Amino acid sequence: MPRTPDPGAPESEHEEEPWLSSHEVAALWPIRTDWLPGTAGRADVRTRRYGGESRGTYGAAPTYYDYHPGDVRRAAAAITEGRVDIPSVWRTDTPEGRRAEFWSIFRFRLTCGVVLALVLLVLGLVVHEIAF
Repeated sequence: MPRTPDPGAPESEHEEEPWLSSHEVAALWPIRTDWLPGTAGRADVRTRRYGGESRGTYGAAPTYYDYHPGDVRRAAAAITEGRVDIPSVWRTDTPEGRRAEFWSIFRFRLTCGVVLALVLLVLGLVVHEIAF
């Protein structure tokens, strides 16, 4: 795989193209969104990371990534041709990856449904106690 410049290397002031967001890269690569930064590292794609600052007791802020457009295009071909070693569960074009994505979405929706049901139950009990 060709060597790319160091991710920390400064860019010229007059870049030709803006860097790509995670959503734009997800449309180009057959990779699950959660695994884009890991795949970028394996494919030698330069990334810019921002966010993720500590909020003390409240955890950390979300972390966002931008990806170099030329590196993304070069890596897209390498990823689809299988020249980059990526676990099949990270991919959206394998049965394992599609299964993992399905269960991830299912767990999220189930959790939201349970939380909503509990909130409605508590509100119903409060309203019932106030009315009677």
